[in-house]
Amino acid sequence: MLEKLENELKLRNYSKETITGYLFSIEKLIDYAKGRYLEEELIKEYIVKKLERQNPSSVRKDLFAIKLFFSCVFGKSLNISNPKKNNTLPEILTKEEVKKMIDSISNIKHKLILKVLYGCGLRVSEIINLEKEDINLNEGLLHIRLAKGKKDRFVKLPERLKAELEAYCRLTSEEILFPSNRGGKLTKKTIGKVVGNAAEKAGIKKEVYPHLLRHSFATHLLEQGTDLRIIQKLLGHSDIKTTQIYTQISQANIKNINMPLDNI
Repeated sequence: MLEKLENELKLRNYSKETITGYLFSIEKLIDYAKGRYLEEELIKEYIVKKLERQNPSSVRKDLFAIKLFFSCVFGKSLNISNPKKNNTLPEILTKEEVKKMIDSISNIKHKLILKVLYGCGLRVSEIINLEKEDINLNEGLLHIRLAKGKKDRFVKLPERLKAELEAYCRLTSEEILFPSNRGGKLTKKTIGKVVGNAAEKAGIKKEVYPHLLRHSFATHLLEQGTDLRIIQKLLGHSDIKTTQIYTQISQANIKNINMPLDNI
């Protein structure tokens, strides 16, 4: 059954990461069933138990995988509503906090990883897969290849990064921009540790994770007046609605409101 699902996902040209995640979700469901027949009531019971201890967004992803599994393998559709997501907003880093994080790191590669993550608004998977040939210093562009949704895009390189990237690229003969010390690509876990350690050294009390640098990049762009459509293009969002979340995250408009009490 898992092989049949995997083949269907490959036919749909899903990314390796998505395929791995979907298969993992189904394996967990099968473990939970313990030999019981996979019927709709069992799935509902399973989803309810997951919602008791997990974030609804995570459970939604599992349910998407389960629904596709039932459709591909059993030819059935499940009449189960997708859990409503919590409407929470991330606590964005200030520009000063980002600078503190960068300044707190002495390791050249780690410092540059932070600068590229924030400076170009990249996802973790994108920085892991970056190669030296993706850097166009003459045009001042970074080519992001086959990112989320199997899409290519270009991101502008910050001026202050050009010379640093050029010098850094001379340090290794690897094709990968940020290789692991053991060879090959870095893992998401390693990138998470780099970001977490920088936040700790900088004395930042917020919950800091790699994707927060991307959120902060987009929010800071919006607050300095960048058009939402441009931000959408830089981030590689298919739908402008995804980018519009940053209008809710940004507190600049709220801070600039002239409150009635202040005029009394």
